[in-house]
Amino acid sequence: MTTPQQFQEPDRRIDLDWVRILAFGLLIFYHVGMLYVSWGFHIKSEHRLTWLEPVMLVLNPWRLSLLFLVSGVATRFMLDKSTPSKLARARSARLLIPLVFGMLVIVPPQSYLQIVESLGYPAGFLDFYVRHYFAFGAQFCPNPCIVLPTWNHLWFVVYLWVYTMALIGVLALWPAGADWLGRKLAAVLAGPGLLILPCLLYVIWRLVLFPAFPSTHALFGDWYNHADHATAFLVGFLLAKQDMIWRELDRQRWIALTAAAACFSAFILVRAGLFSPSPTLKWFAASAYGCYQWLAIAAVLGFARRCITADSPARRYLTDAIFPYYIVHQTAIIVIAHQLHGSGLSAGIEASIVIVGTALACVATYEIVRRIAWLRPLFGLRALPRGDARMGQQQPA
Repeated sequence: MTTPQQFQEPDRRIDLDWVRILAFGLLIFYHVGMLYVSWGFHIKSEHRLTWLEPVMLVLNPWRLSLLFLVSGVATRFMLDKSTPSKLARARSARLLIPLVFGMLVIVPPQSYLQIVESLGYPAGFLDFYVRHYFAFGAQFCPNPCIVLPTWNHLWFVVYLWVYTMALIGVLALWPAGADWLGRKLAAVLAGPGLLILPCLLYVIWRLVLFPAFPSTHALFGDWYNHADHATAFLVGFLLAKQDMIWRELDRQRWIALTAAAACFSAFILVRAGLFSPSPTLKWFAASAYGCYQWLAIAAVLGFARRCITADSPARRYLTDAIFPYYIVHQTAIIVIAHQLHGSGLSAGIEASIVIVGTALACVATYEIVRRIAWLRPLFGLRALPRGDARMGQQQPA
């Protein structure tokens, strides 16, 4: 029988490439969904789809932590081919250049259209950009009272850079720490502990930190998100080369999926208000949420290792393209959705236009950017060697 490892390139984890691609790809659908639910977003559709919130809650607890875990794995493999100082320079170029460019060029239309739709801002985009976007403080208070300039959806880039630099700082003082801690963590998580112990950690974060530090993505003071995402990043980094753990994830994938389904069901039943509210019930729901986070991640990783390890041209193309897609997708969603306001379209047709239009904008952006040398670093693509006409070189997350 063919094993997953037979499909793997010696220096890549094809399954994790696919996980990263699919997780980022879900962002298009998730952020389109944000137009139609009651949760806060930069602009809103005229339609409300109450059935959509439970569907989005299936993804919400774990999708970003999964991306941080995969980024931690990629960081570990990058370190094998580099030194901490070289890795710091490479990651800074890959992340900070697109961040600055994104905050200057890609994100401002999101903030402008948010103010247009919430306050009826009468002037044009240039007026907003010059007078307000570089205020370096709160604008348009009390509502929506947004701090400008902003990174909006690019917060992921900021957090990933911070975690990477902190990790490199530790490794500079303790070079052997990655291997030693990885072996120790793998031993602790052997067997049932692989599903149970991380659950307990995520439950603690949910019970202790979330009530005091709700999500802001503002970097400073965002302690619940830091605990959540930095835990995933560190776990991915430390366990990247622990083959026993990856075999265990494969072996326990059905257990993880079943337990995740049970935890999610418990959480959603409480959230739906089917029981009388009480402190004990809130504690139970928060615990179910925390367990669901890790169990869903474990199930995804286990099934990915088993089922999506074959390489393909699509994987090689999308591995390179997905970061530029991420950079532009939310601005495309907001611009297209704004243009459709007042069109009288049904929610289904409107959402379909936004999804297709966003996908086309992502593809067009990448196809242009990858062919123009000076644009590549602005969208997180590695600069090609002089005279090298090859496109679509693969890069780790």
